[in-house]
Amino acid sequence: MANDFLLKDFYSDQLFMTFSSPNLNQRSIVNFSGGANPPAPVFTSATGVHGGSSHEDSDVFSDIVLSYINQMLMEEDGEKNLDLPQEHPALLAAEKPFYDILADTQSSSSSEHSLISPQERTPVSGVATCDIPEGLPVQQLNVVVEEAKKFLPNLENLIIGVAAGGPTPPEDGPFTPPKIRKNFHGDDDFDLETGEGRRAKQSALFVDSDVPPEMFDVLLCKDSLKSRETSGDSRKTRQKRQQRKESPDLSFLLLQCSEAVSQNMLRRAHDLLAEIRQRSSSSGDANQRLAHCFANGLEARLTGRADCAGTRAYFFTGARTAMADMLKAYQLYVAACPFKKISDFFTNHYVLNISRKKAKLHIIDFGISHGFTWPCFMQRLSTLPGGSPALRITGIEVSQPGFRPAAWVEATGRRLADYARRFNIPFQYTPIACNWESLRVADFNLDDDEALAVTCMNRLHNLADETVSPECPRDQVLTTIRELNPDVFVLGIVNGTYGVPFFATRFREALFHFSAVVDMLETNLPRENVIQQEEQRRMLEKHLVEREVMNVVACEGTEKVERPETYRQWRGRVERAGMEMAALDGEVVAAARRKVGGCYHKDFLIDEDGKWLLQGWKGRTLHALSAWRPRQGKQSC
Repeated sequence: MANDFLLKDFYSDQLFMTFSSPNLNQRSIVNFSGGANPPAPVFTSATGVHGGSSHEDSDVFSDIVLSYINQMLMEEDGEKNLDLPQEHPALLAAEKPFYDILADTQSSSSSEHSLISPQERTPVSGVATCDIPEGLPVQQLNVVVEEAKKFLPNLENLIIGVAAGGPTPPEDGPFTPPKIRKNFHGDDDFDLETGEGRRAKQSALFVDSDVPPEMFDVLLCKDSLKSRETSGDSRKTRQKRQQRKESPDLSFLLLQCSEAVSQNMLRRAHDLLAEIRQRSSSSGDANQRLAHCFANGLEARLTGRADCAGTRAYFFTGARTAMADMLKAYQLYVAACPFKKISDFFTNHYVLNISRKKAKLHIIDFGISHGFTWPCFMQRLSTLPGGSPALRITGIEVSQPGFRPAAWVEATGRRLADYARRFNIPFQYTPIACNWESLRVADFNLDDDEALAVTCMNRLHNLADETVSPECPRDQVLTTIRELNPDVFVLGIVNGTYGVPFFATRFREALFHFSAVVDMLETNLPRENVIQQEEQRRMLEKHLVEREVMNVVACEGTEKVERPETYRQWRGRVERAGMEMAALDGEVVAAARRKVGGCYHKDFLIDEDGKWLLQGWKGRTLHALSAWRPRQGKQSC
């Protein structure tokens, strides 16, 4: 029975946490159950727990994920508040006399400036009304004003383009500028110095002021500026069109630069990179943003700064980013594409199918990250006829630097245990932080009475292949999964051909792949709140595009982490490990097409090929999903 629902969840785990470094050998295995956990956040559901349509299920799961996210944000805010200094009452008491002295000083200074009453203030012609100090004779004040007026410019001379003998401002009332002549080069232009007509054009009077000169232009030359702006705009438009016709495409420049780099033509590469820098921008259109990312990678490669994009920088960038920024970036990703939702829907469907047959369910999640998939799964698990089976999750992640290598994955377990208690599901969680290829079957403490599901979403391509190590870590992990003899193995992969060792070919394929990704974001991101959305988009592109591009372009050997393959290549690799593909449920494909067709852009691709569920944009396949089982093992799928 297919579960016709789609989940609103966080975007790809590769955005938050990616894979481990071959140099990280720390392992941390901590086991705890759902009993000892912090109080749960308040949770409200949009619909009932049992029954309901697929659309209602989506609403319920959306609330669950939002509650899960809210708990994470509250935890982060709590950690920040612990660092805030608290003002001691004794300190406040010691500061009070100084505040009183400052208050008395301000009150005395304000009283000195208001000694004269409003009735004694005398308006003076040509000068704005001001406060007159007490005891100053009015005659003496008039003398001072007359002397000061000698240094003021003549008001008539402030009008540009008025002929001699023209209208003068009235003595009383506000000044109204006369009609302005559009001809600034006529013979009857007025000389500001002598008051006589002149034939040679002279510079206009400049008055130092806080007011921008553009405001004076609007006041004095409004009609003339209109014609100038119109002609200037049309001239700029023609120049831009001419530049577009004459300037080469950014993709062409990038490919030319990559060819120069591969042939060690460093001078030409630097010249092309300088031209790309002039035309690219981190806040421009899709092509400019993409060129900016690739230019950063080329510069890092040319200057020998590949360490800024290598293994350690790639794996631990997400750990240094604030969770609130991650959540904002996720909101844009969910609005832009359905890839993560479809992946979670596909995973939960196959795991739920095997959970009905036994009283215990064990899920091994390679790359669990923050565990955003499983609160929704717990909600659905609690609705099974006969009650929920006992749930056990083993979350596998990278070893973080420091004295607590498994701190992140342990925090994920505490949050999941809280939700399991809320749904009355017996729960046990085991966090593991280590190199994946070093894991063995004995590390998982398997039980023969439990149904076993193994999942890995878009993370296996971060493992090294045969071109780096003869042992091939990705084949070792697949062999370990086969030895676990799971009831189902759900695999999600990034479909790409930019994992080859040859730089020019890799650069070209990466350019085509990420062009589709950036174009997808450019087309589908919301346009309101431009400034706020731009910051969130930069955060999203930093983790979804820029980090991967930097690693693909700048790094070689073991420092290169991004090594994707096509779904056909992955099929041969998994089959060699001793597994076979499970049948692709037609209801899952139909539900995915219905959701994407009704809620997302028409250019999103949902297709099937050889038991793979394909996802893409404008004809290019970007992700693929499949379900597997041991070739001679359990036949539960």
